[in-house]
Amino acid sequence: MKKHANIPIFIPHLGCPNQCVFCNQRTISGVSEFDPESVIDIIESALATIGDGVRVEIAFFGGSFTGIDRPLMRRLLEIANSYVLSGRVSGLRCSTRPDYIDGEILAELKKYGMQVIELGLQSIDDSVLFMTKRGHTSSDAERACKLIVEHGFTLVGQMMIGLPGADLESELKTAEFIISSGATAARIYPTVVFHDTELCDMAKTGVYSPISLDDAVVRSAAVMKKFKDAGVEVIRVGLCATENLASDDTYFAGPNHSAIGELVENELYYKIIKEELLKLNLSCDDKVAVFVPKGALSKAIGQRKRNKLRLEKDFPISQISFSEKDSLYEYCVVAEKQ
Repeated sequence: MKKHANIPIFIPHLGCPNQCVFCNQRTISGVSEFDPESVIDIIESALATIGDGVRVEIAFFGGSFTGIDRPLMRRLLEIANSYVLSGRVSGLRCSTRPDYIDGEILAELKKYGMQVIELGLQSIDDSVLFMTKRGHTSSDAERACKLIVEHGFTLVGQMMIGLPGADLESELKTAEFIISSGATAARIYPTVVFHDTELCDMAKTGVYSPISLDDAVVRSAAVMKKFKDAGVEVIRVGLCATENLASDDTYFAGPNHSAIGELVENELYYKIIKEELLKLNLSCDDKVAVFVPKGALSKAIGQRKRNKLRLEKDFPISQISFSEKDSLYEYCVVAEKQ
């Protein structure tokens, strides 16, 4: 399978009809202004750094792409599609909102070669959508997902962990909705509180309690397992790590960890291994060997051997060892008594 790379074109807040309580796209994207004339330079600069054998997509991220002024959207699509027609990139993708999807918009995107639509669902719980001032309902999400799939686009669902009013149950239901809607992939974003957002004001006044890193990892791992079991690829957990997001001027609270995706994968392996060990009816004299897929050893053992230490505490065994096995696929674990 070819490696994949996105060339991101960030259009912060362009097309967004309202300001969600958690959102400051200028902070998240690191882009405060958008200059359409810079798009070609961005694409050319990115292509110069990408080697052969990589499937490259131009991706319009940051705002709600299908909500921007139609002439600007067409101009951006024309530029991007010219790279597809020339064979220099393989396809186009964009992110947008459920309430900015209809048949006319999808026909326009199809005309210019758009292939993948990432839909910012965030939650399927109407009370959470209301509390976050998302500006659309779960019915809008259902309608948009159905239209996207029916028009032949690849659907990617984006969701958040730890939003106001959300809990693990509502987050699992959101994951189940994304799966049932025909999405082939998903992104999971634990909620980080940034300055200059209404969510920051809510946190300062105690109306909202930011989710802890540990809680974000556990809940994200549960959601990831739901996706993995359904064959839906999780293409990212957490925001892209940048110096801007870590600064005190930008970041206020929440699970803003540069390696949160790795921590979530560690947690998922811990849960899977624990399930396998429970099947063995272990005693205090037993030695156990755990086999994991090639390349997954560090994820299974955990950062600073966290998983190994927890498993040794969870089970009455004398020894546990970890090794890789070529025949195993991702997140497949085999545990045996020695």
